[in-house]
Amino acid sequence: MSAKNHQGFQRYFANASWMFAEQILRLTAGLFVGVWVARYLGPEQFGIFSYAIAIASIFTCIAKLGLDSIVVRNLLQEPERTKHYLGTAFWLKLGGALFMLVIVALALQWTATDYLTNLYLLIIASGSIFQCFEVVDFYFQSRVLSKFVSICKLTQLIFSSLFKLYFIVTGAELIFFIAVYLFDQCTLALSLYVSYRCQKTGSFYRFFDKNIAKRMLNDSWPLLFSGLAVMIYIRIDQLMIKQMLGEKELGFYSAAARLSEVWIFIPTIIISSVFPSIVNAKKVSLVFYKQRLQQLFTLMTWLAIGIVLPVTFFADSLISLLYGPNYHEAGVVLSIHIWGVIFVFMGVATGAYLTAESFTRKSLFRTVFGAIINVLLNLYFIPHYGIKGAAIATVISQFAANFGYDCFDKDLRNLLRIKIKGLIPIYLIWIFKF
Repeated sequence: MSAKNHQGFQRYFANASWMFAEQILRLTAGLFVGVWVARYLGPEQFGIFSYAIAIASIFTCIAKLGLDSIVVRNLLQEPERTKHYLGTAFWLKLGGALFMLVIVALALQWTATDYLTNLYLLIIASGSIFQCFEVVDFYFQSRVLSKFVSICKLTQLIFSSLFKLYFIVTGAELIFFIAVYLFDQCTLALSLYVSYRCQKTGSFYRFFDKNIAKRMLNDSWPLLFSGLAVMIYIRIDQLMIKQMLGEKELGFYSAAARLSEVWIFIPTIIISSVFPSIVNAKKVSLVFYKQRLQQLFTLMTWLAIGIVLPVTFFADSLISLLYGPNYHEAGVVLSIHIWGVIFVFMGVATGAYLTAESFTRKSLFRTVFGAIINVLLNLYFIPHYGIKGAAIATVISQFAANFGYDCFDKDLRNLLRIKIKGLIPIYLIWIFKF
């Protein structure tokens, strides 16, 4: 290992370590505070809570405009235009959030959902206004300085957890827990902006470049629809369960799904930290670039397998320990749903590859492919097998989107070979070849 590569590895490792520490604490808070909230609310109220979050998350995805990885990529490629990229992305995201809220408010007028549930949904969706400050996160990612973002998120996590605990102890109603989501977005935005100002790099919100905006939107629209499709095939099962089976069954399913989805922070952190190294590796040589990709996919695959196997065998015990006897039906759902983690990990890594290769439209196609399969399978499995059927449909659709689609796209055949090699234990040694 050359001295330059060694220093680069240490830098990326330190960056990832901060994010891992933050997410480990977030995971801990989720297990203790989040689970306590679910036990306090009970399956039916927790089902309503989950339904509002599921609907709001789909609309919030629209407000992001698919810009996240595009902005990071542009900051890496043209660091001298940082303020222009940050400012343009800031105003685009703010405009997207406001437009999305208008759509939500209008759509709620035509739904059969009760007034309180619509109010919960609107409160959660309102937090998307503050997502425009995520551009600060992108700035720190491009500089491999995620330490500052982690500190901001830890601060927000502490206040959020304390509020939730207070509401549980005082016997508060569901709307107070809903309001915490809006509070989280507001405080995180404020802390991110303060952190950016402490860098003394000057304000970015004064900059807006129409040409940059057009170029970013042209690159990002496939990612927008791809992200929307991801949210649909992640959340559509919950929406369909609510409509077909009711809030209580949704509460059981959501409890299991949360224990599966909580692990997604691992690939997200890894990609956020190593994406700059993948982009830079391509500038060095194609061989080095492929080596980095193989390392990434091998690491993702075996990290996922290391999570899936123990959770599968101890699913009933985990549900009983964390949620209590009222959620006993969630155990078998967890033992099935957790297998989707393998394909989710692969999917996050694939998203980075498609962005690096400027294959953003392929990201859209493969995700829509998975979403369509998920909807069709849910239409059959939920009436016949209940919430277990929804879990089966989710795993199959994730396999289809993150593995099956590559078989039909000639440009992704090489990526498919990398994924298959990642399943072979001998390729674990590639992880350490920096």
